[in-house]
Amino acid sequence: MSGKSKRYRRYVGAKHRWLPAILIGAALAGLNVHPSHAQCVEFSDRASQVDLDTFTKSPSSLLERVRNDKDRLKYLLATYIATDPSVLPSVQTLISEATSSDRSAIGAALRLAEARCTTTKRDAARKIKDFMQRTGDLSMLAGYSAAGEDQSPQSTAADKTQKQPNRSSGLLSGEWKTQLADPFKPIPVPR
Repeated sequence: MSGKSKRYRRYVGAKHRWLPAILIGAALAGLNVHPSHAQCVEFSDRASQVDLDTFTKSPSSLLERVRNDKDRLKYLLATYIATDPSVLPSVQTLISEATSSDRSAIGAALRLAEARCTTTKRDAARKIKDFMQRTGDLSMLAGYSAAGEDQSPQSTAADKTQKQPNRSSGLLSGEWKTQLADPFKPIPVPR
């Protein structure tokens, strides 16, 4: 046998030995991928899969974890819902085990999650809003409405229309502010 044919057999044999390993690796990588189509937030803002699994299996564990910290409950639950809106059935279980003040925080969390999903996943935001409307709980509705007022576009528009102090007003003078002001003029002191 010549040297070329031995090298060719080694090349072909090596090529076929790696093929099953590559196929198995690709199959395992495909199994470990979680569906990202339902997520409304960037990767850095998502809740961990362990936290989501824990919440899904035992929703009341979230209430035990936050213990009377309504803001923490609101933001954690909003993160869970925005990360994976399919946890809404677990939220229903959470509602049945929550106190009235906890329900207000849950309503606020639903509103925050809806707002986060509105720009990226409109169907998920609609699902969250429909879920909120189906609950019919007055405490949740109060929290939902209060969170909506905090993030309403009217409040940001009102903030923008307020007169901002003109930082260059002391540098220019004249009717049309086209003349340089006197740099040695004393600065007025507020009383």
